[in-house]
Amino acid sequence: MAQKPSIPKGTRDFSPSEVAKRNFIFDTVKKHFKTFGFQPIETPSFENSNTLMGKYGEEGDRLIFKILNSGDFISKVDDVTYSSKESKSLTPKISEKALRYDLTVPFARYVVMHQNDIDFPFKRYQIQPVWRADRPQKGRFREFFQCDADVVGANSLLQEVEFIQLYDAVFTELGLNGVNIKLNNRKILAGIAEVIGAKHLLIDFTVALDKLDKIGEEGVKKEMLSKGISETSIEKAAPLFTLSGTNLEQLESLRDLLANSEEGTKGVEELVFIIESISALGLQSAQLSIDVTLARGLNYYTGAIFEVGAPEGVNMGSIGGGGRYDDLTGVFGLKDVSGVGISFGLDRIYLVLEELNLFPEAIDQSLDVLALNFGDKEALVALKLVTELRNSGVKADVYPSKVKMQKQFKYANNRKVPYVILLGDTELENKSFVVKNMKAGTQETYSINAVSDFVAIL
Repeated sequence: MAQKPSIPKGTRDFSPSEVAKRNFIFDTVKKHFKTFGFQPIETPSFENSNTLMGKYGEEGDRLIFKILNSGDFISKVDDVTYSSKESKSLTPKISEKALRYDLTVPFARYVVMHQNDIDFPFKRYQIQPVWRADRPQKGRFREFFQCDADVVGANSLLQEVEFIQLYDAVFTELGLNGVNIKLNNRKILAGIAEVIGAKHLLIDFTVALDKLDKIGEEGVKKEMLSKGISETSIEKAAPLFTLSGTNLEQLESLRDLLANSEEGTKGVEELVFIIESISALGLQSAQLSIDVTLARGLNYYTGAIFEVGAPEGVNMGSIGGGGRYDDLTGVFGLKDVSGVGISFGLDRIYLVLEELNLFPEAIDQSLDVLALNFGDKEALVALKLVTELRNSGVKADVYPSKVKMQKQFKYANNRKVPYVILLGDTELENKSFVVKNMKAGTQETYSINAVSDFVAIL
């Protein structure tokens, strides 16, 4: 008995309906990437191991899928390495390539390799799958799509302003009105740690602060104490727990707190520029808010930090995020190439649209018209008719075999086909065809020489 097939844990099959919904999101995002002047690139699904390893920290390296070398890979391993049974020493001997972990490092490699062919500032977007050897759980997969947009080679804060506009445009078209774009700055976090005397504990300080909405003020203070941050330092940080008012009012409070920090003051000035620019330009539906507790990618980002929350009432984590980085390509020897980028959380966006019933009603409609099959002679004429419909851009098909009408109509219902064509002996004789509106239950007869009259109602 044949073994029942399966797929690897953390991967998914997608039905026609699911693919249609995902493509709806892809197409919407791509449309706005293009209107904002971004160009598409693609990179290989696997890279040389030395391109990826060491770029994500020890934990990230552990989650990279390694590809075994071709041929008798084990024969090239010396006896000492083989008998040691240490993966760190064995892996480089048997694997020289790996599946990409994200799109950022391959993009950095791309910029360095093609720097002489790129016009800077370079605005790129990329939508491709990535792989992580993570423990599968709800909302976390080993294979998933990332959707990134970056600008490299430009220091202007107008890029941050444009990314906020881009988020607003995409989520507005998707019907996700009221998404909250949270904004902070890595320099502000560093400045706060500096003025409270905890500069050497920046990571511990910000990780604890980031939990304010989850564990509350007392919980944050307790965690800071446990990480070695003094009570005096925590008292100096007290204004952070009660920041209120408009975005500009909160920034003024931060300006006072960071008066003795050059780096922190610069971070405030950068956010003031972004907030004032967006205020002058306006947003369609998104909300923009300062969130001084936001602390994503501290070892990576150097300026503004973005995170997009789902509309109120939807229980979902962030559906987008990004920020400014000053040395994307430095790991490959090309220094001082500043950039800023964002990503869209495609899987989470899908779940939010599904929960809010925001996918277009006709998205599962893969056919506009199905011609039923009454026999070989009738089917040939029907196929000629269907060919004319296809040439007019109509999604049309002929049922492939002559079976009971009940079965053919059931097929049309299952495919959610709005119009069914009936072309039998009578229609052949009259040089006509009958169109049944499946939703209304009505029928209309058209001349076989006037297909355009039917196309006009579609």
